This record gives sequence, C-alpha cells and structure tokens, in this order.
Amino acid sequence: MITLRTASLALAATLALAACNSKDAGTGGEIAEGKPVAAVPAPTGQSWSDVASFTPEGGVVQGNPNAPIKLVEYASHTCSHCAEFSEQGSDALRTKYVDSGKVSYELRNQIHDPIDLTFAVMARCSGPEAFHAFAEQGWANLAPMFETFNANKAGLDAAMQQQGAARFDGIAQSAGLYDFFAQRGVSRDQAKTCLAKTDTATQIAANSDTQSQELNVTGTPTFFINGNNVGTQTWETLEPMLQRAGAR
Repeated sequence: MITLRTASLALAATLALAACNSKDAGTGGEIAEGKPVAAVPAPTGQSWSDVASFTPEGGVVQGNPNAPIKLVEYASHTCSHCAEFSEQGSDALRTKYVDSGKVSYELRNQIHDPIDLTFAVMARCSGPEAFHAFAEQGWANLAPMFETFNANKAGLDAAMQQQGAARFDGIAQSAGLYDFFAQRGVSRDQAKTCLAKTDTATQIAANSDTQSQELNVTGTPTFFINGNNVGTQTWETLEPMLQRAGAR
C-alpha cells in the first residue's frame, strides 16, 4: 500500500490507468441475509443524496444518517478500479439505495500518491455536500487527468521539492487540478486557501494510514457493509450484498 510517507514523485508522475492497488473483485466477507427494510422519506424539499456530513473517521457520508444499512467505501482518487466502480454503480447506488433512505454511503480516502492527497483536500473545499459529486467527476475524467499529470513531470518534480502549502499549490497547478475545480465552481483563490490549511492533508493521510492498518484495507475500492469488511467489489458483485442486507 502506498501512503503519503512512501509516495515518491516517480510514482506520482508516471501514474497509469492500471496503477491501482486493488485485489481481485469479489473477495471479502459474507453478508447475512437481513429482513427487507422500509424506505424513509427525505427531509422536505430534499433528496437523501443531498444530505451529507463529515464523519469522525475523516470520510464524507451521504444520505440518511440513521439508515439501517451503512455502506463505506475506501477509495483513491487516482485509482482506475474506483473509477470503474463509480462509472458502473454511482447512479444506481444514489437513486435506488441512498435516496430510498435505506442505505447511507460514506467515502473514505486511502491515499496512494501526492496527487491523490491533493485532490482529496480540494474535494472538501466546498463542504461535504459537494464531495461525492467531485469524486465522481474526478473518476469520470481520470484518463485526461492522467494525461495532464504525465505531461507535467517537470512541474510535479519542482512541486515535490517544496514543503507544506507550497507543495500542494505546485501539485494542483501542474496536475491541472485548479482548472478542474474552477470548472465546477471552486475558484482558484478558494482552492489555494483550502490547500493552505495543511492540517487537513495531514489528517487525511493519517486517517488513511491508521485505518488501512487497523481495518485491513489492502487495496481500493474496499467496501464495508454495517462494519463488515466485504473486500474489493464491483457494482455487479456489491449490489446483491446490499439487497441481501435488506435493501430490497
């Protein structure tokens, strides 16, 4: 597993679409069959997917905070397998399960490289309500983002020689992340101010290290259903687990 402490510029600058530290899909624990759970109406004027908050574990949970089925995903913003899961499952997960009030969906970061960490910080700049959308859009644009990363090795190299906020500023500039987030309503000034709060990055990286070790998260995407580690899954293999847990 690659963390902030061990990530090198060589890794960050030579990312490829296959460079995702993930086990084979379909591995993990079993889910006991639960009784079907009832849908829960969202607050007036909202969908449950509009409701989001930061969690004590450093993630962002979307949906009914009291949902009887709690799905947690450990993911990397530079992971191609996470991008595949998002492409295949994010719409169905949101509309069929989160918006029903039966399932809450928490994303937590497992950090694989410095670009991943920079994106994780910037995705929090507009608060928890925007985080899941930024993550999904980042994964949807992963191929062009990799092209930008790999075309700017010199800039990334220079950024990695810096410390603190200057490092994150240089990574965001060289990796095209300022432009990416500006197109989605986060101004450069807002993003720079966000990145300057380096305690956020430090805490995200610390959470990644500690939780990966304690919870045996060895790759991404790794999923938990009601606290049970079900391992790396695709949407095709995860959806039946949610249904078996009662989301049917």
